[in-house]
Amino acid sequence: MTQIAFLVAPEGIERVELTEPWQAVSDAGFEPVLLSTETGQVQTFDHLDKAETRPVDGVVGSADPDQYAALVLPGGVANPDALRQDEAAVSFVGRFVASGKPVAAICHAPWTLIEADVVRDRTLTSWPSLRTDLTNAGASWVDERLVVDGNLITSRNPDDLPAFCGALVEAVNHGVDSAAAVE
Repeated sequence: MTQIAFLVAPEGIERVELTEPWQAVSDAGFEPVLLSTETGQVQTFDHLDKAETRPVDGVVGSADPDQYAALVLPGGVANPDALRQDEAAVSFVGRFVASGKPVAAICHAPWTLIEADVVRDRTLTSWPSLRTDLTNAGASWVDERLVVDGNLITSRNPDDLPAFCGALVEAVNHGVDSAAAVE
């Protein structure tokens, strides 16, 4: 079964930015896999309030981007801030973007893309407070609900999840169809 990696820190994940893409991927017939920087459980949040916990399927330090058809980076402020300080997470994201496979980042998640140095000369959107960070890293920032630039899929916030999830599933379907045509 085609696997989709979801990479998060142990805490600070905006719950709906994990659960809605997870459900969309699952509904499309793909297998979501939760990667984190540590084993155990991750703590999601509804803005600043603790929400549910979820079990980690694998540690990013031992994960291989070749195993996955796409990568999803949920937001929340603390989640991508922690990920961008983890060398294994940053390396995984950089290798994934370089692979050409879809990478979907929402809200504050582009901070991890910045740290992986993969946004230069790309157009992205994000939570508005990342505008300066993205432009300083060489990206063009736009205030749109969805931006697809090559293999990067970005959205601003939970209100954009329908478009974000649709673009993610479409990109994975396209990649799976292309791979099948090559075989």
